[in-house]
Amino acid sequence: MSSPDPKVRAARNGSTPAGRGPVVAVTGAAMGVGARLVERLAASDEIKQVIAIDERRGECAAAQWHILDVRDPAIAEKLRGADAVVHLALDLDLETDAAARTAYNVRGTQTVLTAAAAAGVHRVVLCTSAMVYGALPENELPLSEDAELKATAEATGVGDLLEIERLARRAPRAHPGLNVTVLRPAVLVGGTDTALTRYFESPRLLVVAGSRPTWQFCHVDDLCSALEYAVLEKVDGELAVGCEGWLEQEEVEELSGIRRMELPSTVALGAAARLHRIGLTPSPAGDLAYTMHPWVVSVSRLHDAGWRPQWTNEEVLAELLDEVQGRHTVAGRRLGRKDATAAGAAGATVALLGAAAVVRRARKRRGV
Repeated sequence: MSSPDPKVRAARNGSTPAGRGPVVAVTGAAMGVGARLVERLAASDEIKQVIAIDERRGECAAAQWHILDVRDPAIAEKLRGADAVVHLALDLDLETDAAARTAYNVRGTQTVLTAAAAAGVHRVVLCTSAMVYGALPENELPLSEDAELKATAEATGVGDLLEIERLARRAPRAHPGLNVTVLRPAVLVGGTDTALTRYFESPRLLVVAGSRPTWQFCHVDDLCSALEYAVLEKVDGELAVGCEGWLEQEEVEELSGIRRMELPSTVALGAAARLHRIGLTPSPAGDLAYTMHPWVVSVSRLHDAGWRPQWTNEEVLAELLDEVQGRHTVAGRRLGRKDATAAGAAGATVALLGAAAVVRRARKRRGV
């Protein structure tokens, strides 16, 4: 006999008999990874009920929705009865004010952890990034999941993620009985917008001379399946999520058909730092490290639990290239088509600096 249609299972989700799987709350449930996870869990026979929390209502009718800010202590009452919470309400938008972003991300995570403990939830699943390991020239390929977290706060949002990791380690001591699981995806692709996905919107792929770029991707569908493993208690601790293996820069260039532009590190890092400082580009110079040095991670803990990625690095890169088609970005800044054409024709240095029009505006402001 064939299994019920996922939509039928989702409709039954709210009336599943007691004892048949956990009740799972998801924050950041209306958009992005959160929305995809809610749909997945709502359609699963292994999940009893899904509680969806966000500042606006999402599209999944099978979930029980609560509309509020995750920093509101009233969230504790909304979590009552949940067995697990997946906290995905993070702001990692390149355009968000850094101080406001940190205030939201850190305070939100603190509130969710405290509220979960107060509500009697026994498992919280957090999602950070493999970026917390740091991108360093001496990194092994691949890094062990137990490797020291050597990242600094110099890249977009990484300081917030490091603080979330610290909160995750402290929470079980502050709240005995609370299990905290952390998933660290590689370069996340699938409706995402980050400095690393914008790298592939450029007319040329910037390569810093002497660097050793390697690329490991993670499709959001694979992340969602790993998050489901975590809420079903098939894995715990700190785990990396990503495709098998990695791609060298030369393979990425061949697969993408985008040619490289190679610059000395002093030129690339200096220009990136100056333009970010005067507000012309959203990406700080620290973001460049993740396109220069390896930060590929082993996913052995998920493998040991029986999980396998459904996507390869090559397939995820192809999807990313489809997603960014028609977008034009240089040094992390989105450009109109006219500016992008000028940047592509202007040579490596001008391309890094943004585009001819952007550079002219910067000079005009400085009175040059």
